[in-house]
Amino acid sequence: MKRKELFEFEDFPRLPKTIRAGITNLIVVFHKIMGTPVIIADLILDLKKSHKFSRIIDLGSGSGGAMPEVIKIVNAKNPQQPTKLLLSDLHPSKDIVNETNKRSLDNISYYEQPVNAIDLGNAPKGLKTMIASFHHMNPKTAERILRSSEENNEPILIYEVAKNNIPFIVWLLLLPISLLFLMLMSWFMTPFVRPFTFSQFLFTYIIPIIPIVYAWDGQASLMRTYTFEDVKKLLKNNEIKTYEWKIGDAKKANGKNLGYYIIGTPKINRS
Repeated sequence: MKRKELFEFEDFPRLPKTIRAGITNLIVVFHKIMGTPVIIADLILDLKKSHKFSRIIDLGSGSGGAMPEVIKIVNAKNPQQPTKLLLSDLHPSKDIVNETNKRSLDNISYYEQPVNAIDLGNAPKGLKTMIASFHHMNPKTAERILRSSEENNEPILIYEVAKNNIPFIVWLLLLPISLLFLMLMSWFMTPFVRPFTFSQFLFTYIIPIIPIVYAWDGQASLMRTYTFEDVKKLLKNNEIKTYEWKIGDAKKANGKNLGYYIIGTPKINRS
């Protein structure tokens, strides 16, 4: 596989909550700037044309990510039949769960119980989504997630904003410049974070831990992202013929590519 098993600070359970929250806040701003919520919403709306579902279960949601913005766009285009969004995680934070559910957001709630992506048969029913999180899974786990989707026989949408399309040696050579660029980018994006907290300011501009972590994780995720060929290798043992997979470039409204998607769906009987 071209994918490299690098580490990301976000994968470490002992990463302080304030730093993790700061990184997540930046990721939300990044998604809005890049326009990924619109891309994901369009993919979901397209899926709804051929597969009926009234609820989306977002896997590995953390503190929410891009999906709350996505569901607003989806329901704005179809207000008569709103789609529910259920955020979930393998290790849901009680604080985040309580904070999300107390806010009483339209059509958005956080599932209190753990949801394991390799055991989707025990997850709540509905379209499953994994947004910019599939690359965190090692090949064995990634293959089990895809197999679990097939066995569960429900649609799943996996979206990755990055594409692993440069040689590893080039990535290494450009790493110092790339890290500096992402740190500068984090300083630019921070004023757009909501809610803007003192800890976000402190650990961005005074003690720049958040920019350092954000920069490294962003660059590491590029090399950790599965290529199209990698995904095909993960699917090579697919034995369930009533389920099909589609891999393709995700496109913005202007036709430009931004990331890619993996969509798994039960086959439609057209006879």
